Amino acid sequence: MSRYTGPTWKKARRLKYSITETGNEIAKRNYAPGQHGQRRGKISEYGVQLQEKQKVRYTYGLNERQFRKTFNEAKKLEGPQGENFLFLLESRLDNLVYRGGYARTRQQARQFVSHGHFLVDGKKVDIPSYRVRPGQVIELKEKSRSVPLIKENLANVRQRAEFVNYDENTFKTTFVRFPERSEILSDIHENLIVEFYNR
Repeated sequence: MSRYTGPTWKKARRLKYSITETGNEIAKRNYAPGQHGQRRGKISEYGVQLQEKQKVRYTYGLNERQFRKTFNEAKKLEGPQGENFLFLLESRLDNLVYRGGYARTRQQARQFVSHGHFLVDGKKVDIPSYRVRPGQVIELKEKSRSVPLIKENLANVRQRAEFVNYDENTFKTTFVRFPERSEILSDIHENLIVEFYNR
């Protein structure tokens, strides 16, 4: 299954979950899209697990193969598999570009990374799925600092996650540590994703 590139607001309404983490998608119409959106029946246990998986998959913008691969990598780490899985997703370069405030959405962050606007520890990286380790520094290239869209995004940042540290003088963001579970996706029940893949 390829990565979803269609309307995210429609998917958010279908899942009753804000994929962009802003709440805008479901603020006005908190029901599924379509003619019969308000007449949905009871969802099975499998359906609930599938929905939880899709919420996370659409949030981070991964295709099914990437998603499953990351889930399997989380099995090899110590600690709860569901939490480790979310922490691995948070350590992707495109996600940290989004968390650093350079992009308004993760989709936009993916595009910025693909176009080669960022350095990791001084080296150009244009792979959105690149795994950043705690302590590594993400830097906006000097030529890219004048890109209007990036400048606008940085100017409009209200608050950044505590596990990233942004220096406005050098345009550098340090991935300080892996996030705590309480800092990310509070509405997600990762144990349902573990049950879905281990059923």
